[in-house]
Amino acid sequence: MKYTFKDKSYTISRYPKTEQISLRAWNSADEHILKYLEEEEIKLKNIAICNDRFGFLSVLLAEYKPKTILNFRSQEKSIYINLQLNDLDTESVIKTSPLDSIKPYCDLALIKIPKSLDLFRLQMEQLYSASKKDTKIVCAFMTKYFSYQMLDICNEYFELCKQSKAWKKSRLIVLKNKKKRKKSKIKHEITFSNSKKFTQYYGVFSAKKIDYASQFFIQNMVVTLSDNKILDLGSGNGVLTYEAQRQKPDAIVYLVDDSFLAIESSKMNVDPKRSFFYYQDDLSQFEDNSFDLVLSNPPFHFEHETNIDISINLFREVKRCLKKGGSFQLVSSNHLNLKTQLYDFFHKIQIVDQNKKFTVYNCT
Repeated sequence: MKYTFKDKSYTISRYPKTEQISLRAWNSADEHILKYLEEEEIKLKNIAICNDRFGFLSVLLAEYKPKTILNFRSQEKSIYINLQLNDLDTESVIKTSPLDSIKPYCDLALIKIPKSLDLFRLQMEQLYSASKKDTKIVCAFMTKYFSYQMLDICNEYFELCKQSKAWKKSRLIVLKNKKKRKKSKIKHEITFSNSKKFTQYYGVFSAKKIDYASQFFIQNMVVTLSDNKILDLGSGNGVLTYEAQRQKPDAIVYLVDDSFLAIESSKMNVDPKRSFFYYQDDLSQFEDNSFDLVLSNPPFHFEHETNIDISINLFREVKRCLKKGGSFQLVSSNHLNLKTQLYDFFHKIQIVDQNKKFTVYNCT
């Protein structure tokens, strides 16, 4: 997909690729940020960028060496791919994590407001700490996703919060003049059972409690005596690993998640002596026939998108990594009808249990 900025044409693609041709690598909220920067003649130095999922802003502003805060491994790969596509130095974008201190302080921060307002709060905490007295923060969002909570969060951190007029169904909130305030917590606890609480960073799925799909899955999960090496795919805060290790205390579990904050959260919740953590979006680091059991509550929501292409690609890799005689247990929302896609990779698909919202499958 082509985009022209400052008389230069750029090619920006999505990673991973999708079969849904209507999905682009940017939206008008991204374009609105660039429009504002040009019209206001904003000085582009010491820039921080948040929630740039496919690297659109990072690539177009690469000459200014922005610091891009990476939430996902797939995001990091996407930025790298798009820098290469446009013959740009792959080191021109400085990569940092959501938990890092940003130094030197930024003069300008650009943030696409995420779907999770808990994550937005965590990111505002990071950008507030990286701001000087005259730092300007430009927040962008599509108008249909507006919530007054966005303004409430902005007002917690900055004196001036000016909202723009709508343009191509998007708006901006421009923040200036940081308030004096105490540092906020970026972690919280959610209850799993009477005896177990999970600690996780704000913005990690699910925010208030263990999600219903995982609860239903755990009720039906079976770990056998022969399941010595287990993969937890899309591991989140580690709740499935916790249950697997409860059922089989000597099992070794490999946790894989595309989310940096999810992996960092899971490290606080499971036995580190029997767990290995992988901040990755695929299974390329594992050999064929590696696992006795694979467990997953696979992703299909990506911000405001519903997209099963990523899950289908992961199913293909699960088949490769699963030992002969091993099993792949997963839970899925009924409306996705994943059974059809699972038959592309597995010979036997058993419905273990089903309710009005979710289905638990066992694939061999």
